[in-house]
Amino acid sequence: MAASIYDFTAQDFKGDEVSLADYKDKVVLIVNTASACGFTPQYKGLQELYDKYKDQGLEILAFPCNQFKEQEKGSNEEIKSFCDLQFNIKFPVFGKIDVNGDNAHPLYKYLKKQAPGILGSESIKWNFTKFLIGRDGQSVERFATITKPAAIEGAIKALL
Repeated sequence: MAASIYDFTAQDFKGDEVSLADYKDKVVLIVNTASACGFTPQYKGLQELYDKYKDQGLEILAFPCNQFKEQEKGSNEEIKSFCDLQFNIKFPVFGKIDVNGDNAHPLYKYLKKQAPGILGSESIKWNFTKFLIGRDGQSVERFATITKPAAIEGAIKALL
């Protein structure tokens, strides 16, 4: 059993393996994203948080996912290009993953166990579910899709 997010790796948008241990001693916000979702404008708020707090140790990791009404159909390169062109994203955008089901990425299996949703449900309900991780790599809090990035600023500041 994994002890923290640092025990995982994930592929970046180019297909290169990235160790999440690279984010050790950072406050990390992990978000499953999609380019064609009603919540896609949250990318703007995520980038604003990143701009404001990256120098204090905040990292935001975007994990595109096509499991919710196929709202992330593009290739990894197309997704990255969309993020750059539409929202000028400066935080890492990883390769597309599953967050639910048998093929769910091991990181998401871990996160869902650490911070279950309402009534203890582990499944991710929709795009832009957010997991806030402390500097020790332990999951701290799960935020619903509808929670705007600005609404979690206080929780982020408390961990920085």
